[in-house]
Order: sequence, then C-alpha cells, then structure tokens
Amino acid sequence: MKVFVTGVSGQLGHDVMNELAKRGYEGVGSDIQPSYGGMEDGTPVTEMPYVSLDITDADAVMKTIEDVKPDVIVHCAAWTAVDMAEDDDKVAKVRAVNVDGTQNIADAAKKIDARMVYISTDYVFDGQGTTPWDPDCKDYKPMNVYGETKLGGELAVANTLEKYFIVRIAWVFGVNGHNFIKTMLKVGKTHDEVRVVNDQIGTPTYTYDLARLLVDMIETDKYGYYHATNEGGYISWYDFCCEIYRQAGYATKVTPVTTAEYGLSKAVRPFNSRLDKSKLVKNGFTPLPDWKDALSRYLKLIEY
Repeated sequence: MKVFVTGVSGQLGHDVMNELAKRGYEGVGSDIQPSYGGMEDGTPVTEMPYVSLDITDADAVMKTIEDVKPDVIVHCAAWTAVDMAEDDDKVAKVRAVNVDGTQNIADAAKKIDARMVYISTDYVFDGQGTTPWDPDCKDYKPMNVYGETKLGGELAVANTLEKYFIVRIAWVFGVNGHNFIKTMLKVGKTHDEVRVVNDQIGTPTYTYDLARLLVDMIETDKYGYYHATNEGGYISWYDFCCEIYRQAGYATKVTPVTTAEYGLSKAVRPFNSRLDKSKLVKNGFTPLPDWKDALSRYLKLIEY
C-alpha cells in the first residue's frame, strides 16, 4: 500500500509517516517547504520520499498525485492558527488552504480512485451543551472562521468521494510542533501561578496514538465519519494543566477561571468539545489509550 501524506511538517503528519514506516508501508510525505529536514529539534524524519507541494495550487496537486499514484491520501495539512484565522487579511488564505486545498486533494483522489482520510475538528459544531457530539451528527454550526473552513473541507471530501474517512479530533499534542502542553510547561517555569479556563470541556489527542488508529483505518474499508481522542473521560483545560504539572513535578499554582474571566482569545472557543467515540469500537477499531498515559509517554520525549 502506498500512502501520500500532506502536512508532514506538523504534529500529526510526522507521526503518520513514522507509523507507516513501522508497518512497512510505502509513504510519500509532502508540505509547502522546499525540503523536509525533520522535527524542530533536528531529529530526522523516517527516510521516505518527500514532495514539496502547495495544496492551494490545483494543477500542482493533480500532477503530483497522478505522478505518485497513491492508494490512500492522508490529508493532515491545514491552517490551524485559530485566532489568526479571524484577521480580515487572513480569512481568504484560510479558506484557500482548508476548503479549496482540500477540494484539490479530493479531486485528485477521485481522478486516480484513491481513498482519502481528512482530519477535522469539533469546531464544526456550535460547542454548546453537555452532550457528546455524535460523529454522524449533521447539526453544523461553526462559531469561527477556522470551524467554518474545516467544515468546508469536510463537505468537499464527502461531496466528491465515496471512499473516505473524516476523523474529528480535539486538543491535539505531538512531539513535532507547538501545543498546550509545551506552552504550559514553558509558562510554569517562569510563573508562580497560571490561570487556566475550567469551563471548556473535552479530551486531549496524542498524535502518536492517533497515527496508529489512522493507519488501522486505512487497512480497512470501514468508511465514514469518526471521532478520535484519547480515552480517560472528559476534562477541562484546567484539569489538563493540573495533571501536566503533577507529572512534570512542577509546583506552579493553577487557578481555574471562566472563559469570560480569561478573555484574550480573538476566536470564539467551544465550551463543549466532548466527542462520542463509540463508533470506533462498533467498527472494530482499538480506541486510543488513556490521556494520562499518553501524557506520561509524551513527557518522556520532550525537553522541559
């Protein structure tokens, strides 16, 4: 099986490439950079081919994917800077990447009859209430530009292809990139106290664990919408921070605040990021491990 992976410079794309290598599959990575040297700390990526590709260039996408001829495309590339997406001068660019870029990938997948995995987000919903979102729920009400454009990407895939996996995730962390854990560890080093919101509820997703699940998925034809975060129940960002500091041995005080009290965010954030993952088990997939276990394994890999 040959797999084309977009966004390999990011947290998830990097881990997907390494998971493919681990299982002996042929992977071809891509991103917008002219070349890919590996992770931020200089650790090289698994030795696999790399193609520089701007997914907003429809002709380039079609030519590249026709040349590579993958059996599967795992589309990890996206605009993920949620607050910056709200800037008036960035909106068109965000749409070009998350909607038009995804449409370009889906069109190419259709042309060569490849299967496709699209990574999406709980932000496609309105983030209200306390009921976990069902993966097949179509009550879309994104609250910000990022959510709107990720939904646009979902629709591009679903309206173009029949053989696809749309996998929604939340609260992502991985070795190769910036995330909440790294930020909290950095802040906790220099502050006696940090304020963290306690009214936004969800579950973290470790990209190393998610990559395993995604490759499990592409070994099957159980297409459709899925939700995938680590197990261990629903928590707040405050709970997450407390556990990060506990495992890291930090004495930094964590003070819970409401989203309104915290302020700062330009984009509206969801209060309810609970994702119902029961469809994974129903379709025979192994859930991701407990988030506390994932955090423990992750902290062993990074410097702080």
